[in-house]
Amino acid sequence: MQDDLITGAENTWCPGCGNFGILNAVKRAVRTLEDRGITRDRLFMTACIGCHAKIFDYLALSGVYALHGRSMAVAQGAKLANPELKLIAFTGDGAGYGEGVAHLLFAAKRNADITVVVHNNGVYALTTGQRSPTSEAGFEGPSTPRGNEEDPFNPLAIMLEAGATFVARAYSARLDALAEIIVAAVEHEGFSLVDVLQPSVAFHNTYEEYESSVRTLEEPAETLEDALAIAREGGGMFSGILYRVERPSHGERLQGDFSPVAAHQDRDERHERVRSLVG
Repeated sequence: MQDDLITGAENTWCPGCGNFGILNAVKRAVRTLEDRGITRDRLFMTACIGCHAKIFDYLALSGVYALHGRSMAVAQGAKLANPELKLIAFTGDGAGYGEGVAHLLFAAKRNADITVVVHNNGVYALTTGQRSPTSEAGFEGPSTPRGNEEDPFNPLAIMLEAGATFVARAYSARLDALAEIIVAAVEHEGFSLVDVLQPSVAFHNTYEEYESSVRTLEEPAETLEDALAIAREGGGMFSGILYRVERPSHGERLQGDFSPVAAHQDRDERHERVRSLVG
């Protein structure tokens, strides 16, 4: 049976890269969402610049490319324009937690109804291994040949403090769990972050570490304080939904039931409106 979610574009990820796991998990999630009534024509994706962004070329869904770190901003605009869409913004740890961190923080703060999937490999892999905001202290790469002198961001804690209403972490080699988390994130009405621990076999191969360290988080934390404690414990080496709470989304508070797409006037109506205004 032919996979109707693939595009036929040549895949240029390094063999064994964790991005393959994310791609396959997203495809599983799309099919599950379809079974639950969220049809494919309601799914819309954005991606930035980096190895993560190639998923845009390999996944047969509607969407647009964005500038480096701006997939979250574009996703928010698309959601406000057409509230019926379910937005999935793909980004990397460099693009999302570096260049685009302001967009990410404010999307969480305002509870924009988008899902952000972060391909977190702790390195700028497309540009051959420079440190990123999540590179561990001591990491040796082209930009830090003597070892990274900085401590990494804790993105889960940052997103919780910013006001995210759905925060999860997953591991790219555990496809079933990752697919389930993505489904839950897309179904959530509000801002969802899915931080995916994703080894880069070429520049930051963390498979052995993750295989021995990533545990399953059975249930979300009951309080924000509990979630923050888990996020800070042992570097947050778990797979599961860390925190989930219901709160009105940005679009709901900003425009209620108004949909710019649904209210859009056709060409003749717009011309008539202009004529009425200019007399």
